[in-house]
Amino acid sequence: MSYETVEYAERPSRVAGAVLWTRTAGGSDAPVYPVLPDGCMDLLWSGGRLLVAGPDTRAYRPEPDGAARYVGIRFYPGTAPAFLGVPAHELRDRRVDLADLWPSAEARRLTERMDAAGDPAAVLESVALARADGAGPPDPLLAHVVKALDAGRSIASTAAEVGINARLLHRRSLAAFGYGPKTLARVLRLQRALALARSGLAFAETAVVSGFADQAHLARDVKELTGMPLGELLSPRPH
Repeated sequence: MSYETVEYAERPSRVAGAVLWTRTAGGSDAPVYPVLPDGCMDLLWSGGRLLVAGPDTRAYRPEPDGAARYVGIRFYPGTAPAFLGVPAHELRDRRVDLADLWPSAEARRLTERMDAAGDPAAVLESVALARADGAGPPDPLLAHVVKALDAGRSIASTAAEVGINARLLHRRSLAAFGYGPKTLARVLRLQRALALARSGLAFAETAVVSGFADQAHLARDVKELTGMPLGELLSPRPH
């Protein structure tokens, strides 16, 4: 986001696997930081607008908009479609007004509640909890797919573990994650590598531990998914 000073905070939500986050700022001259692919989807509020951030296949670079505060809930991979009522692939690489997905009156009432709330994050969480209760518990198959791919398992072995064929896994992944398991695995591997590199692990060792063939493979994948070299991504920045 484009601000001189940015404060970011997050905490676990009572919605299974979700995270509540806030970002506040007080200026307009700092660089705009990209939002990196992570397999998640967010519902966020800012400046009187409620937006859905769909699953990204590449870095998203927000335009400076002058908003000083953002509040959001980040859903665990595969869980947002049940909350939103929209297949994830319809929102891939998009930012969409909630009013385009929900009945306009419902979206307007929620926006008004957020605008008037002293704690907008609590309002978001309460709405998410209510809709999650109505939708029922998340599909355990999807959580297993995320964990298996994040552990570096192949798509074939992941499909076998959950008891479906690769074609059905791909179809269900499109609806749940916004893209197929191959892209999901690549995004999760990117996040593993970034976490290891930020911990101080050498790039060559980061590549091996996170599942890349070598450091050159890591560098190529990072550049393709984020548009930036790994060293630049690791420079200090808000979340």
